[in-house]
Amino acid sequence: MKRYNSLEEVRSDLNKGLISCRSLTEYYLGNIKKKAHLNAYLEVYETEALAKAIEVDQKIKEGKAGKLAGMVIGIKDVLCHKNHGLQGSSKILSGFISQFNGTAVQRIIDEDAIIIGRQNCDEFAMGSSNENSAFGPSLNEADTTRVPGGSSGGSAVAVQADLCLASLGSDTGGSVRQPAAFCGIYGLKPTYSRISRYGLIAYSSSFDTIGIISRSVEDAALLLEIMAGADNFDSTVSHKEVPTYSKSLDFGKKVKIGYLKESVESPGVHEDIRKKTKDILTTLEKEGHTVKPVEFSLLEYILPTYYILTTAEASSNLSRYDGVKYGYRSSEATDLQSLYKKTRSEAFGAEVKRRIMLGTFVLSAGYYDAYYTKAQKVRRLIKEQTEKILSDVDFLVIPTTPTTAFKIGEKTEDPISMYLADVFTVQANLSGIPAISVPAGNDSQGLPIGIQIMTKAFEESSLLAFSKYLTSKN
Repeated sequence: MKRYNSLEEVRSDLNKGLISCRSLTEYYLGNIKKKAHLNAYLEVYETEALAKAIEVDQKIKEGKAGKLAGMVIGIKDVLCHKNHGLQGSSKILSGFISQFNGTAVQRIIDEDAIIIGRQNCDEFAMGSSNENSAFGPSLNEADTTRVPGGSSGGSAVAVQADLCLASLGSDTGGSVRQPAAFCGIYGLKPTYSRISRYGLIAYSSSFDTIGIISRSVEDAALLLEIMAGADNFDSTVSHKEVPTYSKSLDFGKKVKIGYLKESVESPGVHEDIRKKTKDILTTLEKEGHTVKPVEFSLLEYILPTYYILTTAEASSNLSRYDGVKYGYRSSEATDLQSLYKKTRSEAFGAEVKRRIMLGTFVLSAGYYDAYYTKAQKVRRLIKEQTEKILSDVDFLVIPTTPTTAFKIGEKTEDPISMYLADVFTVQANLSGIPAISVPAGNDSQGLPIGIQIMTKAFEESSLLAFSKYLTSKN
């Protein structure tokens, strides 16, 4: 069976009778088994996925199929799927079974998506390489000695390696866009609050966003259209009307495009990425668009602000995992205090412990104002300056990452170096604006390059249309 790049292609062959949902699901299941070494999936729902495929085939015959009929999709191991395992790729949630469907998951099920399995990720979505999973790293199919990015690494590899058509991930500081860039596919982070977070394991609640990893802009648009919108289970979700993103992908106007000078001049950015970014900007200028550099004076404060605030929220959110209510419980505990200490010490990984400790420190009485309060003020400044830039230009176009995929183990002993992999992606999360990573060819070693596009809050329609246009020019 051929590799499909969009649901539209799948639907075309379904309508011609060349394939069925069952044969397509069997194809992906076969690929998952052949490429098990990539470690993309933690659990595959083989029997259930085939049963769902047969059901959808019947619905198609009867003309009752949903918008996602024919889409085989995987979900990151941070999304609640009723009666299925949910671990956040952590030992501390061993044996936990979700009691309900998250809103985003329920909405794709309602439209007849076929969920094929849950996917590997950095533990509790904390990481930029997928090396922090309790189940070992996923491997980048472009070069299996390299990371796929994180935290949604397994979700990106699954789409890259043709183990499903699309994946649902989560993006707190670039966790959908960065692995999409490393794997040569699309990664969309919508505006904060565009998609309900109900049923998403909380890492940093004021940053977390459910995102989409796909092989086409069209599929990202359709999935967003289905998942977005008001939800009684999430008080933070936006009640703004949801546009028909999938019907608004034509782009024919001239726009103003900004770029950060640091992204095309800094020696810290890989030479091939700088060249690719310049080439894209030059092409856009030749097409008649206005292209100009923009000043973002707070760039050096982005990562410190992000890590202070996210670790603070993580230390609070992860306090619920204590060995008392569910999941892993230490067998060495002798009283309640030792139960807490030993369970958390034994079951949390090194990176999660590091972030809990950092977060607890910045929230402590003696340092709260010096770190947490100040970081909140800087976040506001970053948001305001970003909004000011976007009031003058329609889009910001910059690299998604400063480098292409790095070697497994290359940065594990240097957390600061690892954190720098997020330098271009966290701005969108701090500001709450939408952003997408689109594939932009390969570097001299054949490793994928991603280009990131950002725009104003709730302007996903124009972002997706421009992304499709930019990809066609690339």
